[in-house]
Amino acid sequence: MTKSKTLLTVALATLALTVSACHTVNGAGRDLKSAGTAVSDASGENKKK
Repeated sequence: MTKSKTLLTVALATLALTVSACHTVNGAGRDLKSAGTAVSDASGENKKK
């Protein structure tokens, strides 16, 4: 398998996993919001003083 075919295969597999995980734009937005919230919580920015 050539390098470009390998790269194409990996890209298509990643795309397939992404699409199956987020069926809609709304689902993708919720996933991103959830990830952002987790990062904010871990950083301690949202702690009440």
